[in-house]
Amino acid sequence: MIDRRTALAGMAALFGAPLFAPIARAAGLVGKDSRPVISDGPPSVQVFSPVQRALMTQLSERVVPTTDTPGAIKAGVPDYIEKLLADWALPQERIPILAGLDAIEAKCVQDYKVPTAQATPEQLDALLTAAMNAQFADGASFFWAFRQLVITGYYTSEIGMTQEQEYLPVPGEYHGDYLYSNVNKVYSA
Repeated sequence: MIDRRTALAGMAALFGAPLFAPIARAAGLVGKDSRPVISDGPPSVQVFSPVQRALMTQLSERVVPTTDTPGAIKAGVPDYIEKLLADWALPQERIPILAGLDAIEAKCVQDYKVPTAQATPEQLDALLTAAMNAQFADGASFFWAFRQLVITGYYTSEIGMTQEQEYLPVPGEYHGDYLYSNVNKVYSA
């Protein structure tokens, strides 16, 4: 089966924009310096405060929600993001994510008079849209990096590769008369 690093390298072409540096570094596309091999264990440093971690978890599920397939939380995206930022990001590369989470928390209290932990899914969607449209300081840089983290975390997870997509390690035989209406998933190999 494909490993996460190979999947990360394959995801690079999907964004059509420069990759967030920690993702590119983890995929082995840049910075082939003397950084140590990262263990499968917990993150080497604590990146998020409890409030930031809870918000990051909520927002990741808003980017890739649970539908007929599991969403970002079930796929382990929050743990992936924390591990990637702890072990592959330089301290200054964490700033857009941390500052963006703090700005979203402040905007939620300002606009809705509740902390993000009590915000509705619609309010969280509105906050993400405000970030995407740069309606607050550093919102666009947060959204750009955060969306990449969530998407790569999801589509390089086992759930993303095997439940959202159909994994075929060796593509099947050719059927020239296969009806398009029978296609229900995108295949990855």
